[in-house]
Amino acid sequence: MPGISTSRAEVVQLTPAGLWLAWRDTELYLDHDRFPWFRRASVEQVFNVVEERDGHFHWPDLDVDLAVDHIQYPERYPLVAKVDM
Repeated sequence: MPGISTSRAEVVQLTPAGLWLAWRDTELYLDHDRFPWFRRASVEQVFNVVEERDGHFHWPDLDVDLAVDHIQYPERYPLVAKVDM
């Protein structure tokens, strides 16, 4: 019998281009071009994600908050924070 999941959201893959976030029965892709906060973050910072409310994710080490809608439809949210590259 598989173990009980203690986290509803989990970063499952990190690549130079972005990251994959497993949530429920799907995986969400966060491209570094649209979500630049993760580009220079440490692996530990990226993998430390908490689902604070249903479909709302928080990366406490990076002070980043995103909802599923922001990830799935980034074109609806054109304002992106500027970060030093």
